[in-house]
Parts: sequence; C-alpha cells; structure tokens
Amino acid sequence: MNRQELMETIKAYQPFNEQEEMDKALILNWIETQENAFSRDNTVAHMTASAWVVNKDRSKVLMVYHNIYHSWSWLGGHADGETDLLAVAIREVKEEAGISSVRPVSEEIFSLESLTVDGHVKRGNYVSSHLHLNVTYLLEADSEECVSVKEDENSGVAWFSPEEALKKSTEPWFVERVYGKLVEKMKKHG
Repeated sequence: MNRQELMETIKAYQPFNEQEEMDKALILNWIETQENAFSRDNTVAHMTASAWVVNKDRSKVLMVYHNIYHSWSWLGGHADGETDLLAVAIREVKEEAGISSVRPVSEEIFSLESLTVDGHVKRGNYVSSHLHLNVTYLLEADSEECVSVKEDENSGVAWFSPEEALKKSTEPWFVERVYGKLVEKMKKHG
C-alpha cells in the first residue's frame, strides 16, 4: 500500500468515538503536510502501527511487558519509511513476540490514535518527547504457539483475557482511552 492508498483508507475509516475523529484529522493532516511523516527523522511526530492480537475464539489478548514504559502493552512499532502499516504491524508482532503465524482478522483499520511518548533513553541515546500517529489492526494468532521476548524491547510476552489485559497495564490513559476501546470494539467485531 502506498502513501496515497493509505490516506484514502484512513479517509474512508469511520471513527468509533470523538478521540478517533480528532486523531483521524490530525493523522491525515500530518501525512499530507510532512514529507517525512513515516520516518523517525521527524522528531515531532511519526507514523506507527500497532496490533491488537487475539486468539481464535477472542478469549485472549497477546501483550508484551514493554521495557521503556514499564507496563504490559500491545505490540507494534515504527513505520520507518514503510507506508503499508498492516505489514508493519504483522512484522512487529512476529519480532516482539517471537511467533511465526499471525494473520489479520481484517485488512481494514481497527482503530486510530495519536499517542504521546515521553522522553526516554533508547540504546544509550536520549529521544525527546514526541507523538506516535498510530494505525491499529486486529490480528489473530494461536495462543498455543510458543512466544519469546525481544530483550532489547520487552521482558515478557503473555496471553491475557481482555479483562486481565486492562488490569495488567499500568498506563491509565492507555487503559481508559485505547485498550478499553479496543476490548469494546473487539466484542462488536466478533
């Protein structure tokens, strides 16, 4: 998917709530006005892709214990120049959880978010506070497949019930505005 196709897909996306409506406008504007919107070289904001990974019967959600945020969280990562954000989300799940078999429940966007990232040290270098303009996809994996940590990014990989997942995260804004929304949307998605 090229940049223009992604923009058309985002334009066609029906926001779930006011947060998504506001963030959709922000994301579209950023892609339209910033040549390097998909690169970490843009230190103000850049595109990312996340995955809400569920098992076949939707009774479990895959999460990682994120080393920077010190919390259980969803999986995902930077676009790093790639405009096919579904491919980015799938790649990140495979890398972060050590699983080989993950597929989209749908190739449609599952949610949109503008996420604040506090300043932090990564690989010995300071990274200033910035925004992740994020596209989320609903993916499916086998909860029986062996998982493994990616030591430079996380220190735990586990499946939780959706309710447990909300309790495991120690980031209140994420629980309230993102993960809670994803659990609610997942129930409607079947």
